[in-house]
Amino acid sequence: MAEYLNIALPKGRLGERAYAMLDGIGFGCPSILEQNRKLIFENTENRVRYFWVKPSDVAVYVERGAADVGIVGKDILLEQNAEVYELLDLGIGVCRMAVAGFRGTRISTDRTLRVATKYPNIAREYFRSQSIEIEIIQLHGSIEIAPILHMSDVIVDIVETGTTLRENNLEPLETIVPISARLIANKASYQFNRERMLEMCRRMDALRNERKEGVGRDSTVSI
Repeated sequence: MAEYLNIALPKGRLGERAYAMLDGIGFGCPSILEQNRKLIFENTENRVRYFWVKPSDVAVYVERGAADVGIVGKDILLEQNAEVYELLDLGIGVCRMAVAGFRGTRISTDRTLRVATKYPNIAREYFRSQSIEIEIIQLHGSIEIAPILHMSDVIVDIVETGTTLRENNLEPLETIVPISARLIANKASYQFNRERMLEMCRRMDALRNERKEGVGRDSTVSI
């Protein structure tokens, strides 16, 4: 009998959408939908074990082997530089990482640029590639307020619809990288559960493509 496959899901809307996909391909676990305070949910028939974690912790659980696979945003993978296998772009949670500032802002190399962000590593790497010297101001709340209070020149943050930016007289200035949810795997676990994980990838890829016909498709990676 196959061992349990431990799956880390991010709390919130993204995790709920990801679970719906997993349920749709035969990896469901009905107890996860019950109203209770349980932290771990098992389905003995499907041999899967789920647990909800903070989105920024998913890659840590997978990297450390507490979870065999997990669902995580590409932004978190880039920021944490996690040692995991990235198996599939799920095509959900689509947005972008961008530099934003006041409308008409021109980024200059004449002086150190003050950058407010929740993603210091992504910001640092991006501006280094542009040969722009920056000062990182790391925040954890509403990043948009930093330039309004003249604390920063620009921000680096996730942009989905851009509504919050527009309402605060800000706009995206440069796109750093597209973001979406990814299926990741623990490297050691992948060696022992390769076929099952690849089957999960194939089913999720097919389901994603059924829902998004005509949209560019990514496939499983070769490892």
